[in-house]
Amino acid sequence: MIDLRRIVVLAAIALLALGTGAAAAPPAKPKRAAVAAIAPSPPPALPVEPLPPPKIYLFRGAMGPIFSTGMDRLSEKLTQAGFSADVYEFTLCRLIGNRAIASYKETPAPIVLIGHSMGGLCSIVISEMAAKENIPISLVVIIDPAHATGDVPLNVERFINIFLSDSVLGGGDVVAVPGYRGHYASYDLKENSRVTHINIEKSDDIHRQIVEMVTQLPRIPAQTQADAVPLRYLVPTDTLVELWDSGVRVPVRAGDTLESIAAARRVPLWALAQSNSLPENAPLTPGQSIIVPRHLTPPEPATAMVTPPPKRR
Repeated sequence: MIDLRRIVVLAAIALLALGTGAAAAPPAKPKRAAVAAIAPSPPPALPVEPLPPPKIYLFRGAMGPIFSTGMDRLSEKLTQAGFSADVYEFTLCRLIGNRAIASYKETPAPIVLIGHSMGGLCSIVISEMAAKENIPISLVVIIDPAHATGDVPLNVERFINIFLSDSVLGGGDVVAVPGYRGHYASYDLKENSRVTHINIEKSDDIHRQIVEMVTQLPRIPAQTQADAVPLRYLVPTDTLVELWDSGVRVPVRAGDTLESIAAARRVPLWALAQSNSLPENAPLTPGQSIIVPRHLTPPEPATAMVTPPPKRR
């Protein structure tokens, strides 16, 4: 007589063995060649997200409505370019500094400070105030600041000083604090007899370059660069100022001269010679390091194309 219970038990055991075996069996390892063929490509670099538009604060010097009218003209040009750019008296320095800090805490956006004479001193004071709050300053441009102007603090990412070292009303030769790693450039215009303390901030060419720099800021990541080399120039007579951000070291190749490097990098020979404290005809040695002035530019946009992996054979 057939024992139905035994048949059911045996069938259950068989099914259980099949299920366990299927689960326990390790998956077959693909051949090494196949693995290499289908290895995924590295993910493409993500494009840099643009920063919000900067907020720009301009400061006049003493008797600013009479002697610092260039700040008003620059403010108009920045406003026409689509930026928020307001002009203040330097006597309101700490009040406006507190407003700028509060505005940044509420809605972070790059801060730009531009000042003439005592307004230049004010720009550094506000930078120091922001440093205590761990707030970065994207760009500071000071124009013939007062002698009492302090050093550039560490939170300033880009700093430019355009000044007259023999000026009585201005003449602040501002340096950075020890350990500063931002972008620094200093331009002494004392050899240009047509430039004075009361017209140095009115240059249309300098205004144009400042507007261009501010326009680039939202496209540049907020950062300092370890390879940035400070630049200090005594600008030759009647020479237009080109506002570089900093310098970078490049190696000399066989056959290079300062003149050939200047031509290849599109910088004036005098600037290259001063950057390296060398005469313009100085001999160079292959492998030698040369400082070249540069502009800080936005990174190249990442390509949207992704190379597909090769098909499996």
